[in-house]
Amino acid sequence: MEINELHRGRLIDHVQLVVRDLEASRAFYAAVLEVLQVPMGGEQDGFFWADEFCVSTADSDAAEGRLTGPTHVAFQAADRAMVDAFHKAALAHGGKDNGAPGERPYHPGYYAAFVLDPDGNNIEAVYHGEAKRSAASVKITF
Repeated sequence: MEINELHRGRLIDHVQLVVRDLEASRAFYAAVLEVLQVPMGGEQDGFFWADEFCVSTADSDAAEGRLTGPTHVAFQAADRAMVDAFHKAALAHGGKDNGAPGERPYHPGYYAAFVLDPDGNNIEAVYHGEAKRSAASVKITF
């Protein structure tokens, strides 16, 4: 499925993880991104993406033959229930617990869960608490 629409509006344009086992990563990320309501964007040989998040094998052209190594990536969640569902889906699809859902001391209302993906990357889902946004995101259509 090809998505010809992106949502932008934060600091990072995109993140790429280079992994050992693309199929294990695809199963893991498809499950957690579905819970986070982020559609898979598409895939090519040795590469898949969802919005600004990309995952590839080391032999993809973009990876230049190297794994990225342990990385921390935090996904935004719409509410606490979504953080809880992220954690549950991640554990059911090859993730390892790295911090159960709960409040963290980073700022009032910071509710997050952490898991290690199949390559040991620290993947977080965070809900920052009640807040008002001017827009959900900047929508870019091709």
